[in-house]
Amino acid sequence: MRLEPTPTLHSLAFRAADFATLGEALDYAALGATGANFYSGQGTIQTRLSYRSLRVDAVALARKLLALGLSQGDRVALVAETDPHFLRFFYACQYAGLVPVPLPASVKLGAHTSYVTQLQRLLAGSHASIAVASEGYLPFLEEASAGLDLRMVAAPESFYRLPAADQQTLPAQDPNSIAYIQYTSGSTRFPRGVVIRQHTAMANLAGIVQHGVKLVPGDRCFSWLPFYHDMGLVGFVLVPVAAQISVDYLDTRDFAMRPRQWLNLMTQTRATVSFGPPFGYDVGAEMLRPETLDEFAKTLAPAGFDARAFLACYGMAECTLGISFSPLDSGHNTALVDTDELYENNRVVLLDPDSATEGRGRRFVGCGIPLPGYEVEIRNEDGDVLGDLESGVIHLRGPSVMSGYFEMPEETRAVLDESGWLNTGDIGYLVNGALTITGRQKDLIIIRGRNIWPQDIEQLAETQPEVRLDGAVAFAAPGADGDECVLMVECRETKPERRADLIARLTRLLRQELALECHIELVPRSYLPRTSSGKLSRARARLMFINELAAAPALATAASA
Repeated sequence: MRLEPTPTLHSLAFRAADFATLGEALDYAALGATGANFYSGQGTIQTRLSYRSLRVDAVALARKLLALGLSQGDRVALVAETDPHFLRFFYACQYAGLVPVPLPASVKLGAHTSYVTQLQRLLAGSHASIAVASEGYLPFLEEASAGLDLRMVAAPESFYRLPAADQQTLPAQDPNSIAYIQYTSGSTRFPRGVVIRQHTAMANLAGIVQHGVKLVPGDRCFSWLPFYHDMGLVGFVLVPVAAQISVDYLDTRDFAMRPRQWLNLMTQTRATVSFGPPFGYDVGAEMLRPETLDEFAKTLAPAGFDARAFLACYGMAECTLGISFSPLDSGHNTALVDTDELYENNRVVLLDPDSATEGRGRRFVGCGIPLPGYEVEIRNEDGDVLGDLESGVIHLRGPSVMSGYFEMPEETRAVLDESGWLNTGDIGYLVNGALTITGRQKDLIIIRGRNIWPQDIEQLAETQPEVRLDGAVAFAAPGADGDECVLMVECRETKPERRADLIARLTRLLRQELALECHIELVPRSYLPRTSSGKLSRARARLMFINELAAAPALATAASA
């Protein structure tokens, strides 16, 4: 959301992210009086960190990291908690010529094994040289790093106590060097590290600041998003520094326990910009649903909230962050689309919301116009470019598209061609240059802001004796409160008590290993659809499930199965 800024006096001339590197952006912001503030779940301020102090700390820490004998381009893994340590280490890497790799700070209970496995794969995949975590997360990190060749795994304080390097001059900041690696998935088996270079990051920051959110002096950001999330990192760590504006943080776990504190602190700090994935607006649902935004605006209207403050946008880590933004002060624009035509013929037929045909339509929120310098095409399965009001896979090209996945050339070639066109894997359509997202082609399951690869779920199901290899398929399907995870398992067991026992075992296993609630449906052998080559088709299984679901009142959960 984007509110009107309060005019303030600034001693520093405003620059709209027109810098060559992230370090250069901090150098300039440090000349002013703005910075970052960290709040507790009770709403009290815990730490104030001016950009001036951040730069001093980061430069000093950069020399300490170089004293470890690290070389330019070496990776530094950071468990990305919402605290000043992360900012210091992230920018220390910028000054030292090192590459920070934010790692998730798990907020899920009962998932020790999956979290350690996830950290282990991320450490190994990034070939990290050192790893940093607070005392609370350090045991997980130490367990995950066992057997890996890391120079140092420790809490921030241990690094602060290191001696500084003898050299007084830090490496020159190169706009073509890697700024950071952003892992895109919560998967434990298939982590993909998006490589973002300095010039790539700065191009997106400039687009967001100048054209997307249109920040001005007097703006102030507020965020509860995790720093390992692309929106949390780029939108609320890098953007404020690049625009020399202050930012206030609430830990993600505190937000989850006290979501109203988000609104209380926005009021207290007079923040003008705060973003969140859809589930943040009703604390429960994923997928950008107009009903969620309508209810949020209605509920907060008595407190003075103006629905025109909503700013719908579209972005992804593979494009650094922002791709398209709706116009400011216009609220969210929706279209009622005939779902039969959309899903069966890939045609966008707009319906009249006031007519009797509304029952067979679905409302989609428009995501605005792509940032300047970005090209967007909608293509069909054959790669043909489609026209307006035709649904297909979104492809884009622009200055902030990633250079690839870290040391994964095959995966990179699968989504990024030699001409720089990125296959986003998302489904949508264009009309008069404006983009609307209607679904996703890729298998990745996104539940309440968390990314899960279906293979992880299916592999766990196949560990049970009743489930044969290739006998389970997982996907996301619409539920009463947004997308829900669904697992369909072929099973020839007919006795009700044994079927119930299998569902109970799978439910416990998914909770224990992935901290995931999933609707589990047992189906007959040879029921699941397959491709011509014999592989399971998640897309067709999902469509079958949705069609069956149409006759049911709501999606049941595994807990009630």
